[in-house]
Amino acid sequence: MSHHGHVLLWGAGLKVRMRTENHGPSSLTGVTVRVRISVALAGRQELPQSCLRADRRTVLCRTGSLRADGVQERRLALELRLAGRPDEVVVRVDTLWNGGATDRNPRNNDHKVLAPATGDEYVF
Repeated sequence: MSHHGHVLLWGAGLKVRMRTENHGPSSLTGVTVRVRISVALAGRQELPQSCLRADRRTVLCRTGSLRADGVQERRLALELRLAGRPDEVVVRVDTLWNGGATDRNPRNNDHKVLAPATGDEYVF
């Protein structure tokens, strides 16, 4: 598994865009990506159908099936509203569940991004 993308913070809005790929030798069916934010989310959120809110600061999203060897990717776009207007947030992106596969390189699916409220994209 690998997750790569960017985070953008402006005012009370946070965008998280990422792509997930499977670089392993076997296809995966039950992959769940976890996005944790250092500040609380606003009460109501419009999330993609593949996502749900786990708690005040965490969103979980399933990717669907991923074929082996990176020949297929899944894209995720989250537009989240925060409870306040922070000067910065820390966003953690990782794989919560990978279908039980062994990951020989977990460093490319576990990211921590500091995003100041500049409206600029910060890449992971």
